[in-house]
Amino acid sequence: MTSMTRHYNDAASQARSAADKTADVWTQGARSMTGLIPRLPQIDLIPAVERYFDVVQLTVNLSRSVTVKWAGAAGTLTGVLRDRAESAADVLRAMPASAGHVVHEQAAKAEQAVRGQAERAEQAEHEHARQDRKAEREQARQAHDQARQRYEGLTKAELSDQLAERDLPKTGNVDELTERLIAADSK
Repeated sequence: MTSMTRHYNDAASQARSAADKTADVWTQGARSMTGLIPRLPQIDLIPAVERYFDVVQLTVNLSRSVTVKWAGAAGTLTGVLRDRAESAADVLRAMPASAGHVVHEQAAKAEQAVRGQAERAEQAEHEHARQDRKAEREQARQAHDQARQRYEGLTKAELSDQLAERDLPKTGNVDELTERLIAADSK
């Protein structure tokens, strides 16, 4: 019986040793395979969202500024018209013979003042629109520069590998590959 027990113990020991070796080989293989899988880049959206709301706030501030200027121009226009009307009434009272002539002159001056106010308001609106476009271009440029930083220092081969992972064309120089990746990131 002892020799049989010894044979069974030897067989069990050999089986356990083989199972341990097999498990070690599988573990090493799994570790080497996971090392081959590239890590996905982490994208931090917080700065982009903050820049978006900065642009929105700038637009609101510019709109408020233009609206305040319009309101001021309308108030000034009303005051000018009232002053002109009072002046015309005074002239009419003082000089009844030339009332028609004076009213015509005052109306012409009031009309000229209204046109001047309208031109200034239109210029302010154009300036506001120009500032909005400038802020949007600056925002887009900053976003592009930040997106480009992710790929600075990468070799052409590394850029090509990232393009291949996204099923994008891999031909071109480093700048073209970088721009292609940036365009894909923004979609």
